[in-house]
Formats: sequence, C-alpha cells, structure tokens
Amino acid sequence: MFTNDTPRQGLLGRFVAGLARTRQGLAGQIGRLFGANVPSAEDLEALEEALIAADFGPALAQQLMTPLHQRLSRRDLSNLDQVEAALKRGILDILSGVAPPPSTMDHQTRPQVLLFLGINGSGKTTTIGKLASRLITEGGRVVLAGADTFRAAAIEQLGLWGQRVGADVICHQAGADPSAVVFDAVQAACSRGASHLLIDTAGRLHTKRNLMEELKKIQRVVSRQMPDAPHERIMVLDATSGLNALVQARHFHEAVGLTGLILTKLDGTAKGGVVVAIADQLKLPITFVGLGEGVDDLQPFVPETFTDALFARS
Repeated sequence: MFTNDTPRQGLLGRFVAGLARTRQGLAGQIGRLFGANVPSAEDLEALEEALIAADFGPALAQQLMTPLHQRLSRRDLSNLDQVEAALKRGILDILSGVAPPPSTMDHQTRPQVLLFLGINGSGKTTTIGKLASRLITEGGRVVLAGADTFRAAAIEQLGLWGQRVGADVICHQAGADPSAVVFDAVQAACSRGASHLLIDTAGRLHTKRNLMEELKKIQRVVSRQMPDAPHERIMVLDATSGLNALVQARHFHEAVGLTGLILTKLDGTAKGGVVVAIADQLKLPITFVGLGEGVDDLQPFVPETFTDALFARS
C-alpha cells in the first residue's frame, strides 16, 4: 500500500506544474539576479529575501544562505549553477532527513487506522476521499468514518466520496458524539475485513481546548478496541496559508503527537517554501501533497522530485 505508481518523469512533471508559482518567485529571482555575472553579496541578500517571500521563514533562509555567503567570501562562488546546486543540496538534506521509509504507512495490523486532523478549509475531507481512491485502486478495502459531526456538510461530503470511490462510510447525524461514530467505525472495519479505516475529524469546535480534548478522546476510543491504533495521526495543511500552516501543525502536534503531514493546494501558492520550513522545524515526514483538483493529483511526497521541480528551468 501507499506505493508511488507514477513514473519518475511523470511525477516530476506533476511537481513542476504544481510548484510553478513558487518556482517563478524563487528560481526566476535567481536568474534575474545573476544571469551570467558573478554573484555579489547584495545578490545573495536579495536571494535570501526571495526565500523568505516563498515562506521558507527568516531563520531557515539564513541557514540556507550562510554557506553561500561563506563561499562568496572565499571566492568559491562564480555562477548561477553553483548557487542553485548549493541551495538544492541544502533543501534536499532537510527534506531527506525527515522523509519516511516506504513502509512507514504500511502497518501489518488490519485494519490500519489513520486519524486525519486539520482545521476547516484545509482540504481534509477531500484528501481522505482521494487517499481512499488510491488505496482501493491498489486493492484495499476502505472504511471511512465521519467523526466531524460538528458540520453536517462534512458528513455529506464524506458520504459522496464514499459513493464515488466505493468505500463504506460510517456516520451518525450532525451533532452526534464523534467518539460514538469512531467506536462504530472500528467495529465495522474489523467485522468487514477492511484493510484501512480513515477517520475524518472536526476542524474546529467552540474552543480550541474543546477540539483538542475531543481528538484525544477519539484516540482513546480507538486504542481501547485496537491497542496499537490509531497507527497514523496525519494532519492535513493548506499550503496556501504559508507559515500559518506551521503554527497550526505545532499546536496539533503538541496535543496529539502527529506522525505525518499532508500538504494540499501546493499548486495554488507561491509559498511552497513552507514545505521545507515545516520539515526543518517539526521534524515530521510529509507523506503526500496535493498538486491539483483531480482524484489522482494527491501524490506521494518525494524529496528529490520536489527539489528538482523547485529549480526546474522551463
């Protein structure tokens, strides 16, 4: 499960298209700054500002640029290719350091229980539907749990996804106890021989404290029935929110101990640097990214492909 069945070139093409806006701001800036000229200290400062604008964050931008300033002072930096190569190496080192091995999200226990978290509007329910489609295509049997009972629209949306991709959906009426939904969903997933149970949760309640306590309660309900579950606690983040996504992930990580992240809407932002900032600060693996609206536009995150696409020259 969770294999990347997209050929390397095809995947690179998807990432190149998805990162177009970020690349225009970053790689385009490199080309405008240097051209055929030897970079100056002022050029590197402007490049650092471009990294910050792409939401790498000030601290990470400085961390990536420091080796370049040092090389410039030693007169060991003379062209655009060297600048790009150094930046790519620095970014890839960060992303590879937290990249999950292929088996990380492929537990032996069945059903494998994945708890999805994230604020409203992040694309959480849509992401669950797309991932369910992927799993079913790979031969899995999937059960979806509508534990976001705070919004009737979320229950309806999950139901539609279930019909669309062929997944069973366990849900109660709006306003029901989310933990009761999860209890029933675990029972159903086990009795039906499901390979995966994907649990949708609320993105907000009346207070942040209420939300976090509800999420902890859901985890307890799952673990009482399956001691080693939930096997993954995945937060879905909207890449267009930039560094605000990092703040959100930190809050949820402190409350429930995230195991991975999915970034949606990467194709709609010039702030793709947040991917690197999140990996650098939270040390959490990014498992999938959303590169478009289609069902198959949810793609496994591959650090090398992301980095190559970020600096691809069109």
